[in-house]
Amino acid sequence: MNTSKNNQTLKNKIDILSDSFSSNPENIHFLKDLTNDSYTFNLVNSFIIFKSIENIFLIIYPNKNSSLIAINIIDNKIVNEIKNAVDGFNPILNHFLDKINKRDLIMSVSPFENEVKVWNFNNLECLINIQKINEFGRLYSACFFSDNENIFVITSNYSICDCEPIKVYDFDGKNINEINDSDNTTYFINTYYDNKLKKNFIVSGNKGYVTSYDYQENKVYHVYNDDNNFHYHSNIIIKDINGIINLIESCGDEYVRIWSFHSGELLNKIEVNNGLYGLCLWNNKYIFAGCKNGMIKIIDLNNGTIVKDLISHNRDVMTIKKIFHPQYGECLVSQGICHEQIKLWIIK
Repeated sequence: MNTSKNNQTLKNKIDILSDSFSSNPENIHFLKDLTNDSYTFNLVNSFIIFKSIENIFLIIYPNKNSSLIAINIIDNKIVNEIKNAVDGFNPILNHFLDKINKRDLIMSVSPFENEVKVWNFNNLECLINIQKINEFGRLYSACFFSDNENIFVITSNYSICDCEPIKVYDFDGKNINEINDSDNTTYFINTYYDNKLKKNFIVSGNKGYVTSYDYQENKVYHVYNDDNNFHYHSNIIIKDINGIINLIESCGDEYVRIWSFHSGELLNKIEVNNGLYGLCLWNNKYIFAGCKNGMIKIIDLNNGTIVKDLISHNRDVMTIKKIFHPQYGECLVSQGICHEQIKLWIIK
């Protein structure tokens, strides 16, 4: 047995946690719960799962005691707990690998308190505590943003009226920029860097449509709008599929829509017909969709059909992510609302 070759193969697979998986997800099945005390009310990003700078496979989630719990998913042991880390019981979480400073950054977003905290997970130091980001409404989404080797925090606003714009904060907690024409009711926000154009974009899931912004030019790039619906757009994935940059998004009208990111053209529209929340792109052919009543649906993107229903949760499934597990290989991780625990799914 060539141990060196096998170790290199494992390393290569571990290094592509967010890339396309090769296995057929139709063969996936529930294995076990990874947690026993998680609790959330979020639409998406209720937990984060990643390989740390120290090569530890971690899942971080909030519990009802306002703590952030970090578990090593290999041995299911608690690695760290940040007590009183969040305000409220439904924080949104994000992770950023800060390669320059060799640290894992953890973001916790408190929607009702309009507050963002950023932690250096390596020493549990709270680096930033940005409070009262919006005067009215809620902060349903925020994310990390890297530009010219600098790291920023980007925030959004959900409000029935008088929405505030997308704001950019530096690591001193100062509001250094606001995005023009971005005062929309927003459920989800993220960033995308186009390697060919060498440009940063911001994308937001709004009430009724999705919007992309050219960060350098500080202007709207495209509005992705279909049927003038007034539903929430709660999750967005951007991926190069067969040479076309696809924007894949979930909508409260129970459709998954696929757009050409750069042209704004609607490429496909897939009816899920069972509520719709979080998405997870398995590879260029398959995507998972979290739905109402504990359902996860596997969608074939090539023909726009639902090929399998996964049933193990009891309530609405909000967050779905994937990871290469050293023991089980390509895996899916999911969480439902309230007391639903975080579950691990593996390929048979």
